[in-house]
Amino acid sequence: MNSSVCVDASLLIRTLVADAYSPNCEALLADWLETGTRLIAPALLAFEVTATLRRLVYQQAISPARGEAAFAAFQRIPVHLSHRQPILPLAWDLAKQLNRPRAYDTAYLATAQLSRCPFWTADERLYNAVKSQLNWVRWVGEFDLDSSAPTGD
Repeated sequence: MNSSVCVDASLLIRTLVADAYSPNCEALLADWLETGTRLIAPALLAFEVTATLRRLVYQQAISPARGEAAFAAFQRIPVHLSHRQPILPLAWDLAKQLNRPRAYDTAYLATAQLSRCPFWTADERLYNAVKSQLNWVRWVGEFDLDSSAPTGD
């Protein structure tokens, strides 16, 4: 089992705001926290989660009180935010290599690649676009809640 996993904003948002994949995301996060798995992400994760929660409140998709609670819960999730210099050029290269329109998605891929750990996402489109080329990318929709705990591999 790897001692680290890279997570993206889509996965964490689904642990904070309910949707169809929230049970999967919550189970994964609980397992990682219980087993001491280190959660990592590029520094932009903090801004993506914060911006998404604020947008949901602004659009009245969640109440202001729910937004405050979700934001407070997010701040308690122990994610190591990486500021490693090689992330940016690798994210740029991966965006070109994988023909991705946005380098912020590939910043997560770069962080996982540099850390030699799996990357978990709730973004099915991203997963489908890269899974054939990057076998260490995992999608929460494939996580079986009834199976044994995830290995992170």
